[in-house]
Amino acid sequence: MEFPKGLDKSKLKQTLAVARGDEVIAERIDRFSRHFVGYPYTPFPLIGSADTPEVFTATLDGFDCVTYIETILALARAADPDAFVENLRTIRYEDGRIDWRRRNHYMTRWIRNNRREGIVEPIKARGVPTITRERVLNLLPGLPERTTKVESIPKRSIRRLAEFLSTGDLIFFASTRPHLDTFHTGILIRDDGEPLLRHASRSQGGVVEQRLSEFLQSNRMAGVIVVRPCDLAGTQATVAKRVQH
Repeated sequence: MEFPKGLDKSKLKQTLAVARGDEVIAERIDRFSRHFVGYPYTPFPLIGSADTPEVFTATLDGFDCVTYIETILALARAADPDAFVENLRTIRYEDGRIDWRRRNHYMTRWIRNNRREGIVEPIKARGVPTITRERVLNLLPGLPERTTKVESIPKRSIRRLAEFLSTGDLIFFASTRPHLDTFHTGILIRDDGEPLLRHASRSQGGVVEQRLSEFLQSNRMAGVIVVRPCDLAGTQATVAKRVQH
């Protein structure tokens, strides 16, 4: 198994112990995402391009918005360092193959591929309207142009969505730009009814926690997409026990 460049294995073991005793994936996501609040924002943390070979990298020292949710999700699904590495590879790359062209660059593709892997699933929000917009994704030189339909919940309907949200849900903010599907992502936490957003913020310089309503008010968007990390099936009861060894 290829160990990611830049990842400190001893620090990884210590980090996995943060959620010792938590067996439900939502609790683990809450614990790990809280642990990294205050860590610095790291722009362009991955290595690879159309002209440069992809290098499988990871760090627990700083994040951009995507590597933050990928790291938290991989930790939450892991019982040991090897499982973390395997999770991260599967979450980041289509079919788990380390290649720049197979990296889930666009978040609609990230969602599609992780749904197929059984890692996330759509939330059930009966009665909440959605809108669908066509986007021509062509912002990354070296990737073929792809037309996709982006289905999102419009901003005006997010208040109706709130009752269906749970701690650990992943939220993606749909872009208004014609050549981009989403512009940001983060993790939702329920706090006495009003959702909180934990995310790696470029403008704030690090991983922060703020009211979702505050972020929505401050940013223009076409809508939001929310998915829920899947339960760990029969492994839930054994995750915490294995982490202790």
